[in-house]
Amino acid sequence: MTEQQAVQDAPVELPPDFAQWLALREPADVAARATDLVDTVRATLPGSTPYVVHDLGAGTGSLGRWLAPLLPGPQHWVLYDQDPDLLARARAGMPTVAADSAPVTVQTRRGDLTRLTATDLAGAALVTASALLDMLTAAEIERLVAACAEAGSPALFLISVTGTVQLTPADPLDVEIADAFNAHQRRAVGARRLLGPDAVDACAAAFTRHGMTVQTRPSPWRLGPEQAALTAQWFTGWLDAACEQRPELVDLTHEYAKRRRNEANAGRLGVLVDHTDLLAVPR
Repeated sequence: MTEQQAVQDAPVELPPDFAQWLALREPADVAARATDLVDTVRATLPGSTPYVVHDLGAGTGSLGRWLAPLLPGPQHWVLYDQDPDLLARARAGMPTVAADSAPVTVQTRRGDLTRLTATDLAGAALVTASALLDMLTAAEIERLVAACAEAGSPALFLISVTGTVQLTPADPLDVEIADAFNAHQRRAVGARRLLGPDAVDACAAAFTRHGMTVQTRPSPWRLGPEQAALTAQWFTGWLDAACEQRPELVDLTHEYAKRRRNEANAGRLGVLVDHTDLLAVPR
């Protein structure tokens, strides 16, 4: 895959406010990520030699903004996404210095990251992604894992949903909506069957089969009054996806939705959205 490669397949259609959504969720992602896995990553990095980090599905670059300043040494980040506007935002927002003030440089690659090979990742000291795995199929995860393993690259895949959600105060409809949402996460998109909340387990199993050592950590969002705006927007997307999967829920949840949105906007709705962080390292 070459610099600024054009997408061969039809680009994914993103909502017009997707960048705003990524900005809104960024602090929650930062608070949730398992920092002890970063300690393990540091031990795998080459000494003073400049090293390359490939960030898959970079979005607006939130993972790079968080991780690059936590790692020492000169770094070169390669940011992948299909959306050129997101890539431009990501490149512009990346830090320029590492934890020890070494330089951080950046390039972008636009293309289909599900088709990456070991050749694309050759020489990578680390492959990263955040909130990506649930949007992949079993075959795509297998290809990605095989590429990382063949390239000998550690992989740090963060904020992968597990399907567990807890709302406070609880409501009898919560479980039914969560089940419908999880079914939506596992939906077929054309010929692709997404793994949704099964993705992180599938990824861990694939890395293990390829002879890599896998560690996982919980990384839940814990949303309270200080995150009212994120809670409200998350709830709307969560319910909309459930209703898309099961249209009969639209009528059943009319009053529920109104009440929950009022609670969220007023900072009275607490939400725990479970995620898992995964680190795979060659043995």
